[in-house]
Amino acid sequence: MTKLNLFIKFILILLIIFTPIAFGSVELWAFSVMELGILLIIILWTIQSLMLYARHRMHGNPEPHMVQGELPTPNSSKNKFSLFHHSAIRHPWPVQCGANFTGPPSAIPIILLSLFLLLILFQMLPLPSGLLKVLSPKTYSLHHQLLMTNDQLPMTPISFVPFVTQIQFFKWLTLIGLFIFLLYWGPFANSNRMMRPFVIVIMAVGILESLYGIFEFFSGHGQILNLEGEGLVHSVTGTFINRNYFAGYLLMVIPLSVGYLLSRRAGKIGPYWGWRHRLSSLDGKTLLIGFGAIVMMIALIFSASRMGITSLLLSFSLLIFLFKDPRGEKRFSKTSVLIFTLALLWAICIGLDAVASRFFTSADDFKFRWAMWGSTFQIVKDFPLLGSGLGTFVYIFPMYRTFHIEGLATHAENDILQLASEAGWIGLGLLAALFFYLFYKAISGLRSLSHHEPERYIGIGSLVGVLALMFHSLVERNIQVPANAFLYTILWAIILKVSVRGTNDSKIVIE
Repeated sequence: MTKLNLFIKFILILLIIFTPIAFGSVELWAFSVMELGILLIIILWTIQSLMLYARHRMHGNPEPHMVQGELPTPNSSKNKFSLFHHSAIRHPWPVQCGANFTGPPSAIPIILLSLFLLLILFQMLPLPSGLLKVLSPKTYSLHHQLLMTNDQLPMTPISFVPFVTQIQFFKWLTLIGLFIFLLYWGPFANSNRMMRPFVIVIMAVGILESLYGIFEFFSGHGQILNLEGEGLVHSVTGTFINRNYFAGYLLMVIPLSVGYLLSRRAGKIGPYWGWRHRLSSLDGKTLLIGFGAIVMMIALIFSASRMGITSLLLSFSLLIFLFKDPRGEKRFSKTSVLIFTLALLWAICIGLDAVASRFFTSADDFKFRWAMWGSTFQIVKDFPLLGSGLGTFVYIFPMYRTFHIEGLATHAENDILQLASEAGWIGLGLLAALFFYLFYKAISGLRSLSHHEPERYIGIGSLVGVLALMFHSLVERNIQVPANAFLYTILWAIILKVSVRGTNDSKIVIE
């Protein structure tokens, strides 16, 4: 079991490193590798679970009971396992998932995600023309226009391009599988010591992406890995092709890094003897993490992503007031203020003329986005309940475009609005309900943790990173980028792991 856990951990770390480096995994080959890696993890975890279940049957426990951090044995007391008795009977799998178990806050997230996947499957299901006309009149009308006939349509799916919807379905399926796996996988779910290496790797990747992007931009090399082209690099983008994708990635990593920095000091706070004593007590690792956070902020600023910079300001405003003094006093986080100030001063010293000039063109870009949103909303009006099919925006939008644009519009400049056009109000409603439910659970759990518990700072940092990406996605394509979606999934798993510990000391019964 230990070897399988180590192998799973190794693959997960490789994916954390690979997904951003492979140009954000936006190419088909890159996100296919990501999907195969996640599939391999789930297969190994399933094998591990079945082996553990078989071991229980061999010991004469047909109805396995679980206690966190301990395997049941034939000599175990029945009362010792009474807390999880009913849960184990109702959910024999995937309860057996390693030496430990921590489930999600309830079955509600899994139910909502399952309903969303069923909705996407339904979009690909060929339907009789009469039923299609009732569920999606616009799809029925478009197919009649394309076939140029008034005869009865053959069996036709709701999705305008079923093959593309199938690709998106498998992408969502693998990420949902990763999410559920992280919630149940013993080493990640129950051990703070096992979770921290993943946090460290995420921070290291963010720092290396930032350093690489800064080098390519300021050196004038103008190349992203093996991609060459004159004027390819106009700002700091790391290995991402688009500045906004890179900014979205860092918006998640920076709050997590600040949270991890403060978590290292949470249990070590003694009497306050002034800033000189605090400065002298800092160790090399703490200084390195702080420097890395500053480097990532510099990279984000020089990505010249306007909404990315705005989201960074808002996220640090949250961090400053959420990361109160570890002694529990009613004050803001001086450490967060110091990190933000140092990064801003460093950026000013380098020169912010190119970044500032981008903000002067915001009015024209907003007009373009407003036109995009207006046309996309027309798609939502024509496909209100079930959408036009996940991933079909690029094929549907030209029929609704009311303005001139060079090239092909691949996204709606708003992830939420595009999701509404592709999955309808039903799909958007399911995911919105999931988000607000998890957000409520996260807030409830984090509030119950004291200022001296390190996990509190990691959980808050992860939650702020998630909120920052969501805010950025209001005017950009971000959650659709596979590398960002992958990290977004991991951050939610970290948040729920920490919040569950806060609400019930890591012992939970699946509702």
